[in-house]
Amino acid sequence: MQTSPQSSTTSPAATPEEFRAALGQLASGVTLVTAHDPEDEEDAGMTATSFLSVSLEPPLVLVSVREDSRMDELLTRTDRWAVSLLGETHRAVASRFAMKGRLSDRLLFADTPHHRGPHTGAPLIDGALATVECRTVQRIPAGDHVLLLGHVLAAEVTAPGARPLLYHRGSYRHLA
Repeated sequence: MQTSPQSSTTSPAATPEEFRAALGQLASGVTLVTAHDPEDEEDAGMTATSFLSVSLEPPLVLVSVREDSRMDELLTRTDRWAVSLLGETHRAVASRFAMKGRLSDRLLFADTPHHRGPHTGAPLIDGALATVECRTVQRIPAGDHVLLLGHVLAAEVTAPGARPLLYHRGSYRHLA
């Protein structure tokens, strides 16, 4: 039986704490989502564990972005963005970009080795396991987030054999 998001407001719902505790049991890869606004020459970036592949034909990915965040604001002005899949050596990078509101994006990128994606102009993190450059094909409102469905313009494995950075139970982890 399908239900609409509106009908869920009348049904019991898990508390945010219950929801976070339950979903924290799932280990997730850690990514850095970035974008560049060519009009004002601004970059934005955010650490994300809500990133997944959707389709091979055509190549599509999905990422979840907090509504009304700096990243969301930039992604309403540009449809180009990139994702760097972080390795276990990128724990400090993931932590810095997760500190929303504490440091400006300009300072974050100044301290993070990166280069520009040829298809998006977005920063790509040096030494990432892989990079994916995308063009937004659909924005889907979802609670306090927006889901961005992106057509993959380019994908490259940049550190074959490197180990991924994982997020599990509220902490960064790596494979033993």
